[in-house]
Amino acid sequence: KFLSKSMNETNHSWVTEFVLLGFSGSQELQSFLLFIFSLLYLAILLGNFLIILTVTSDSRLHTPMYFLLANLSFIDICVASFATPKMIADFLAECKTTSLEACLAQIFSVHLFAGGEMVILVSMAYDHYVAICKPLHYTTIMSRRVCITLVLIPWGVGLIHTTSQLAFTVNLPFCGPNQVDSFFCDLPLVTKLACTDTYVISLLIVADSGFLSLSSFLLLVVSYTVILITVRNRSSASMAKARSTLTAHITVVTLFFGPCIFIYVWPFSGYSVDKVLAVFYTIFTPILNPVIYTLRTKEVKAAMAKLKSRYLKSGQVSAVIRNVLFLEMK
Repeated sequence: KFLSKSMNETNHSWVTEFVLLGFSGSQELQSFLLFIFSLLYLAILLGNFLIILTVTSDSRLHTPMYFLLANLSFIDICVASFATPKMIADFLAECKTTSLEACLAQIFSVHLFAGGEMVILVSMAYDHYVAICKPLHYTTIMSRRVCITLVLIPWGVGLIHTTSQLAFTVNLPFCGPNQVDSFFCDLPLVTKLACTDTYVISLLIVADSGFLSLSSFLLLVVSYTVILITVRNRSSASMAKARSTLTAHITVVTLFFGPCIFIYVWPFSGYSVDKVLAVFYTIFTPILNPVIYTLRTKEVKAAMAKLKSRYLKSGQVSAVIRNVLFLEMK
């Protein structure tokens, strides 16, 4: 028995790293994608950091709605950063590999941040519900303690969700193929590489992610249905402002949940489609969020204009440039 066990262990080549196929193509296409995704990632960082800076620096935006918006921007940065820098670096590398530990870290990160974003969108919907349906009690209900709770709950749910997902994977034996047809370690693709039957595990993974996605989405649909009915029955000027904010938030919800539900709930086996959708919710959604909220919210635009006038006063930039040139000449 001992000899048989030893022979089995030597015949298996245990996987210690995975190859991320990413976006295959010619060298010219790789260079083009490197340029495009580098610009998009830079825009994600600048746009979301700008929203966080604007909300924290302007006292008029120290409200529950913008507090939640700043936290959404922070999560967007996390969603974009768990895989995009690695993807950009892989465009310059011939061998696109990642260790087993780094792969598990990516799986942990994507489900932590994506799960957290789903729930914080529900928190923002609750804030909108209270503001529109119970305006007289808004200040009492949305206290500082409640706002902090609405931010901590998404991180708690995300942590529970990603821990349950990682529990399905951490003990799987990987002893055969190690090519992942994506630009990051996506859990359904990684589990299929295990040298054991993963049918039940795959069902549990889909059920776990599908339950979180669908339950969050249904909560959002119900809350926004109630809100839209309330807004329709009122025709005051304040409701026009509410419609503008609701339009922005519903657009963000649709853009984020669409790809997530399609990947984990829709019975589709085309990984090339899943790869495009993964790019959408890890890159395009984080970059669209600040654009949508900036264009649709007058208070944010006004605060950004004030921030710009404060830090980019006329003559201030030219003075800095003159000082730099003076130091270089000296």
